[in-house]
Amino acid sequence: MSKIFYVVGGEYADTGFQRIAPGKPEERYGPFSEKEALDVWRSLTGRTVDNAMVRYFVKHDETQSAAKTWFVAGGEYTDTYFETLAPKATLQVYGPFSRQEAMDYWRTMTGKTIDSAVTRFEIIEEDALEGFKARF
Repeated sequence: MSKIFYVVGGEYADTGFQRIAPGKPEERYGPFSEKEALDVWRSLTGRTVDNAMVRYFVKHDETQSAAKTWFVAGGEYTDTYFETLAPKATLQVYGPFSRQEAMDYWRTMTGKTIDSAVTRFEIIEEDALEGFKARF
């Protein structure tokens, strides 16, 4: 079974990005493959970069991911290619979480590190975690 993804978002009520702005619709695009969803996400975020209240997210079809286990992983990298951890930095892994808990924790971690262009965290499915760790 191939995975199904959607791009969801729009204009939000505040920068917590939890509630769509009053009178604005939640936008939903898809279904897509993961690559297609990322391409649509890049296009939408590129067109709306000047509005701090607009945000889009790539979301896995929740009916497929509800029972899976998720982790938040990342840390400080040497540059914005995010391929090599910074000297003396260690890969940080948090979890296990449900999908929604992982999203919430990811938002917390990215909010804490927003001023660092070389710090990045990702949401990773349990079955992909070992492969992710092996990169470092």
